[in-house]
Amino acid sequence: MDFTNKTIWITGASSGIGEALALEAAAQGANVVLSARNETKLIQVQSACKKLGSKAMVLPLDLAQADQFSTLAEQVIRQFKQIDILINNGGISQRSLATETPIEVDRKIMEINFFGNIALTKAVLPFMLAQKSGHIVTISSIVGKFGFPLRSTYSASKHALHGFYETLRAEIKDDNIQVSIVIPGRIKTQVSVNAISKDGKAHNQMDEGQADGLSAEACAKKILKGIARGKKEILVGRKELLLVHIRRFMPWLYYRIVNKIKPT
Repeated sequence: MDFTNKTIWITGASSGIGEALALEAAAQGANVVLSARNETKLIQVQSACKKLGSKAMVLPLDLAQADQFSTLAEQVIRQFKQIDILINNGGISQRSLATETPIEVDRKIMEINFFGNIALTKAVLPFMLAQKSGHIVTISSIVGKFGFPLRSTYSASKHALHGFYETLRAEIKDDNIQVSIVIPGRIKTQVSVNAISKDGKAHNQMDEGQADGLSAEACAKKILKGIARGKKEILVGRKELLLVHIRRFMPWLYYRIVNKIKPT
C-alpha cells in the first residue's frame, strides 16, 4: 500500500505512538485526522504534520463519550470524502494489584480501552462498507497475549480487543476491508506515567522497562510497514516479544520466567 493521499484517522494522536504514527504517515504523504482529548497538543501535532506537506485535521475525541462518534465520522467524510485507515491507538494503562483495584477503576479501563475502541470502529465501518474498502487497525499490547502483574484489567481489555477484531476480520473478509492487530512490547512513551493506579489517579512513574524500550518513532515505522503489507498481526518491540512465542510453544517456561520478571 502507498499511503499517498490516503486518509488515516488516528486516536491517541497527541503523544507517544499516536503522535509518531501521525508524523510518519504525514511524511509518507497521507492525510491525517488527529484525535485525542488534548486539543492544544493536537494542534501542535497538526502543525508538524502540515510542515511535512500533509493535510491534517484536528478532531478532539474522548473515548468515554461514544455517543459522539458517528457525528465525528461524518465530519471526517465531509472533509476527506472517505476514511481509508482507522488506527485505534487511544487508551489507558494500569499499575495496580487486582486485589486492591475497585471495580469502578476496572470499568473505567474497559470503557476506554474496549468499548470506546470498538464504538469508534462501528461508527466508521458503515462508510468503509459503502466505499468497499478500508483498513481497521487496533493497537493492542503484548499483555493482550498473556497476563502480567499490575495490569489485570488493562490486560483483560486487550484480550477482549483480540477476540472482537479476530471475529470482525472473519465477518468482513469478503468486503475488501482488512483488520490488523498491533502488539507492541515495551515502547518508550509516557504510557506508564499516565497509567492509572488503584485510586484512579495517574501512576506518575516511568517504568524502567519502558524507559529502555523501542522509540515511538521506530515503533510507528514498523506499524505502518505492517499495515502496508496487510499483516494481520504486527508485533513491535525487542527481546520482550520472545515471551509471546515462549507462552505459545513452551508455557511451562513462560510461567517460570514471568514469575521472576520485575513488573515495572
